[in-house]
Formats: sequence, structure tokens, C-alpha cells
Amino acid sequence: MSFAALRASARRVGAVAPVARASRTALRNPAFRRFSTEAPQAPKKSSNAVLFGALGVAAVGGVGFWIYTSSSDSAKEAGTAVKSGVQAAKAATNFVPTKEDYQKVYNRIAEILDSAADKGYDDGSYGPVLLRLAWHASGTYDKDSNTGGSNYATMRFEPEAKHGANNGLEVARDLLENVKREFPWISYGDLWTLGGVAAVQELGGPKIPWRPGRIDGFASQCTPDGRLPDGAKGADHIRNIFYRMGFNDQEIVALIGAHALGRCHRDRSGFEGPWTFSPTSFTNEFYKLLMNEKWVWKKWDGPKQLEDKTTHSLMMLPSDYALVQDKSFKKWVKAYADDEELWFKDFSAALSKLFELGVPQQQFTTSEPWIMKSTDEQQ
Repeated sequence: MSFAALRASARRVGAVAPVARASRTALRNPAFRRFSTEAPQAPKKSSNAVLFGALGVAAVGGVGFWIYTSSSDSAKEAGTAVKSGVQAAKAATNFVPTKEDYQKVYNRIAEILDSAADKGYDDGSYGPVLLRLAWHASGTYDKDSNTGGSNYATMRFEPEAKHGANNGLEVARDLLENVKREFPWISYGDLWTLGGVAAVQELGGPKIPWRPGRIDGFASQCTPDGRLPDGAKGADHIRNIFYRMGFNDQEIVALIGAHALGRCHRDRSGFEGPWTFSPTSFTNEFYKLLMNEKWVWKKWDGPKQLEDKTTHSLMMLPSDYALVQDKSFKKWVKAYADDEELWFKDFSAALSKLFELGVPQQQFTTSEPWIMKSTDEQQ
């Protein structure tokens, strides 16, 4: 039986009730995920159908096809230039995306998260790689020059897409490109950060306040290499990277807790292995393991990393281990190991801040961030 069929079966029998987060995390097995399908509704001005009607002639033209199918930077820049025409079409049809429209995008992203199980990708979820894309697209911000951040989605272009820290993120970009074709009115920056929100919330994490307003930029706005954290380095490097973005020590430790999800891949970063025993569940286990497990240097032919002495199956980066070697960082590691709800609160605030770096306030379409509903909440 395919994963999709099994998930549908689970939905019919009500295998997972939308109860407390703890029980959802315990049943994180993708086979028992549930998704919502909205009943068909009459077309509204804010629907894709109206926008497609205005853009129909252009969408079927050869230029439109080239923009959507070409991977070249020139095609992507052409697509960015066409954005002005799309904006005009939106205005002509009175198309103003609402929270409901963005919720539909969120739902579509949530549907593809666990398709990784059918394709044998990693631990059965695309959530970790989507969160990494959103993080890396935002974490290039420099507060002194006011460059970088999520506003222009410049990872679409070389050389930023080829920066070493972004190895493997073509997986996430390609996944979301399919969503972009379905909802062409959303900017890449909004799409990628909304993907990060969906990843956290659907894998059992806290609500992440989010709002749209990012615009697509050009290759000339790509950021230089070296702005993202290097897992091989220590506390001084960590502070230099995060202070440049405007974060303090508490926010740094909270954000690095995103390593609760996913794993390292030797063909991408050079490092190898998961941080926790449940890499598709958003918990504070990362901090507990850092505090309570005995970590030793891994004996292998790869870059320096640590492994747990008990099972030799988990890993920590030197930059992770630095969090318990530095007094200021360690007090927050301990606090989050002891209190998951405290970490959820602090992580939510820090991630929302990260996702808005580099975006002028006047660009946001709403003065206050939204809380998107998880798929469980829509049952």
C-alpha cells in the first residue's frame, strides 16, 4: 500500500485526533498524518482562478514557458521582471491575497511534507530541509549594511545557490517550485519562509507568527559567501554570525535548537548523522542530549564532529558542542533542556524575527503577523 493510500485510510478511521501536542508528537509516524481537503467553493475575487483568467494569454506563451522551465539566472531574472506585470494583473482583477489564500499555500506545503516517505527521502519528511531553506534564505542578513535576509530570495541565483552552506537545498527549492506554479502570485521569499513555518508547526513545534510582503529580487542582490554559520567553528564564530543579524545569546541558543529536526549529509556539508533519535519531531531533545549525554570525537575520515558515547549513532557539530562550553550559552541550553515550553516560546519569537530580517516594514501587507492553522486544527 502506498503512503498516500495509508494516510487516506488513517484519515477515514480517525487514527489521530487533534489533541495535545505531546500525543501528536508521539504519533509523528508519517503513516498516521492527517490532512484537510477544503470543500469546493464558488470562485471569489481572491481565488487563483480570477488571477489566472487575467494572466491566461501570457501564461501559455513561449516566454512564460521558458521562464517557468529554465534554470538559468537570466530566465529567473526575466521572471522577476515579469513580476511587475503580474502585480498589474492583480490590481486589474482586484486580486489581493488574503490570509485564506496564504492558508491554502500553507496547506499545500503541508501535504508534500510527508511525501518524502513514499520517495524514501531521509527520515520520511521534507520538513527539515524546508526549514533549512527558510533559515538559510533569511540568515544572510547584515544589519550594518542592511543587505541580505529573506526579502529578495536571492538563493534562486548563482553564486548564492552554490554557496557551500546551501548544498542540498535544491531539494527544497524544487519542491516549492511546484507549489509556486500552483500559486504564482506568491513571492519566493514568502513561499520559502511560509514553508519553514509549516515545517515547524506540522512536526509538532510551536506556532510561528508570519506575514507576507517579501518581493523577488535580482542576481545582483546576491549576498557574499560566508554569512551563514559554519558548523566546524566555535563560540566566537557563532556570535559573529548571529550578532551581525541582530540576535543576542539567548536568541542564538534558541535558534540553534532547530537542530532538533533533520540530519547532516556527508555529500552536502561533509558531516553525517542526526542530532536526535526523532529527527522529524520538534522537541527539546537536542538540548537534553547536549546536557546529559557523553560526547566524544568521532573517529572517521570526515571533518571533526562528535558522537554520543552510548550508541555512536547521534552527532553534534563543533558549533553545537560550543554551546555547552560557553557559560553564557550553556545557561540557556540548560533552561531549554529543563523547560520545553520556554524554548517553544523563545524559538517562536526568534524564528519569526529571523524570517523578517531585511524586509522593510512598509512592504508587509499586514501590521501584525498571522498565525497559520496547522492541518490538525483544520479537521
